[in-house]
Amino acid sequence: MASNGANQPLLSGFIDSTPQTNNKDAPKRRRLRRCRSAPQTDVAALDINEKDSTHLSESLFGKPRPNFKRVLAYLAAYLGGGSLSFYAVNSQIEGLKTNEILDSIYFCIVTMTTVGYGDLVPNSVVSKLLSCAFVFTGMGLVGLFLSKAADYLVDKQEILLVKALHRYQKVGPTDILKEIETNKVRYKCIIMLVLELVLILVGTIFLVVVEKMSFVDAFYCVCSTITTLGYGDKSFSTTGGRAFGVVWISSSTMTLAQFFLYVAEFNTEKRQKALVNWVLTRKMTHIDLEAADIDEDGVVSAAEFIIYKLKEMGKISQEDIALVMEEFQDLDFDQSGTLSPSDLFLAQDSQTKS
Repeated sequence: MASNGANQPLLSGFIDSTPQTNNKDAPKRRRLRRCRSAPQTDVAALDINEKDSTHLSESLFGKPRPNFKRVLAYLAAYLGGGSLSFYAVNSQIEGLKTNEILDSIYFCIVTMTTVGYGDLVPNSVVSKLLSCAFVFTGMGLVGLFLSKAADYLVDKQEILLVKALHRYQKVGPTDILKEIETNKVRYKCIIMLVLELVLILVGTIFLVVVEKMSFVDAFYCVCSTITTLGYGDKSFSTTGGRAFGVVWISSSTMTLAQFFLYVAEFNTEKRQKALVNWVLTRKMTHIDLEAADIDEDGVVSAAEFIIYKLKEMGKISQEDIALVMEEFQDLDFDQSGTLSPSDLFLAQDSQTKS
């Protein structure tokens, strides 16, 4: 900007230098375009053929990601260790019992999800200390499992959801990817809400049919369970009920928690989009121009304007800019205000020798 390389705009790599020969009367303007060396990230520009579409489908509907596998391994280890521990002290746990092994797994799940019905309670020092240890580790594991499991599930269902919402329209792979990217958080909320409603319905029907509760009591028990209130006056009391509860309690409580997390994320994203829209539509003033003029040369370049707008949107901060400029200055070996291949070579060579 104002240095000896100021004649070169900071975003020179983005400026289209093609002469406008077809329209001589048109005002001369610099047009910003994608730098030819930048990665092509615009979904609309991707040429997705049938093979690419198949690869996309395999990536979303294929095997679980390594991180998810690791979380599943942690969960399995927790449930295995907890069930064995509570089975060992089964005689020190009082309450309504059905099958020793099943009761141990059931008690482990109820402890991990913090439902705590009270139908099974520890009544010795050892069993109480075990419960304390497993409830804290369980809460931490639930938080870890929630994010990984929900993301994996959402990734697998997003394309089906987009196709279902646009079933009467001709939607190609490119349109699907663009729609998912634009409304990702919204689809997360929808998927989690639908899944939770299905779990509530299944749980209510099961309690009515198997546990012989009235519809109101069954729905009451479902609500107190998924919100982890666990009043204890209504719970799973039969062998079949507890076998079902082992899977249903963990899935329903985690799904509800993740739904509220996505709702909060959606509201945050909505506020962010509103801020961006306000920044882009409001009129620029002289005060704005003065604030955007970083090098104080009396004019605002494209680079300065973009940086100012991004700061207003909350996308970057002054600290981010300072860190990037520090890296730029380290790479600008000849201090010309621009970067060239020789600058990169000399800067990296100097760092290697030092």
